[in-house]
Amino acid sequence: MNYRDIIERLRMPFRDEKELRQSLRDIIGFYPCNIKHYKLALMHKSSGRRNDKGRPLNNERLEFLGDAMLDAVVGHIVYEHFEGKREGFLTNTRSKLVSRETLGKLATEMGLTDLIQSNGQQRSHNSYMAGNAFEALVGAIYLDQGYEAVMRFVKKRILEQMVNIDKVAYKEVNFKSKLLEWTQKNRVRMDYKMLKQTTDEKGSPVFGFIVIIEGVDGGKGQGYSKKEAQQLASKETLLRLRREPQFIDAIFESKSKRTKMEEEPTAVAPDLEADKNFIISQEKTEAAEKPAPKEKPAPKEKSMAKNKPATSGAPLEADEFDLSDITHNPAEASREDIIAAAEAAAFAEG
Repeated sequence: MNYRDIIERLRMPFRDEKELRQSLRDIIGFYPCNIKHYKLALMHKSSGRRNDKGRPLNNERLEFLGDAMLDAVVGHIVYEHFEGKREGFLTNTRSKLVSRETLGKLATEMGLTDLIQSNGQQRSHNSYMAGNAFEALVGAIYLDQGYEAVMRFVKKRILEQMVNIDKVAYKEVNFKSKLLEWTQKNRVRMDYKMLKQTTDEKGSPVFGFIVIIEGVDGGKGQGYSKKEAQQLASKETLLRLRREPQFIDAIFESKSKRTKMEEEPTAVAPDLEADKNFIISQEKTEAAEKPAPKEKPAPKEKSMAKNKPATSGAPLEADEFDLSDITHNPAEASREDIIAAAEAAAFAEG
């Protein structure tokens, strides 16, 4: 045994194969038949392991296989559990259950992360390592014992003991309310623009919306109602606010230009004969009845990335959309007033 083999053996979280089998038994609920699949599933690429031919040994291929198996098995379970629910609901529920964030939490709770072989430094900076290992483990179970074994593992070990499928399915975050709260706090203009209104193959109406903040295009969403489409567009916009500093910079730069222009006097007197159109559209009438509040000139905006770096790959929990740390101008109203106004606007019919 050479020096490298000794070091790798010291890094092993288990002393021998028997101990690994017992650890896996505690995690998956049964003893593995072919242990080599599970060893590979626990091997992150940062470990630097290679086979006799010099090719890297890691769990990425098993991760790919496990991802596909989870989609199939969880989709099957969700389909049977929520009888009569529409495709959109089923897809959304499955996505929540198989997200890497959810799988990462499960891997930690089950003790799977303690078995992963990786570079220690890489482990501390990789928030997806645990979720990827979970997917690789599912791939190993499939290769070892087949589809039915994966189904039993997900049903008995995960959904019956660790996850409340009904709670996951019906847990919703009011993304529109959170986005409205942030825009009002920072006194930036936001609008929902309908991109399309079509029908699907069954004749059901389908709506598409985009969020526009200070003239900057935000997230898009599509759903079977205006409310659903706006919620999805709001969610995508919130994700961009958390992860794309350049998106935030563009919003506040556009706001600065707008407020500066509003404060500047008009240099040329209007031509009274220029406008010959005496028929005013309903949209223009409504816009005229709602003048935008004027604001003090704002200086050149600083990059939000300097205040706090946007997070990428962070769990998509409710606090993922807490944008209290991404702000520019302090709100004049209290936070309670802002939330109340945002909630009212969020649940208003679009």
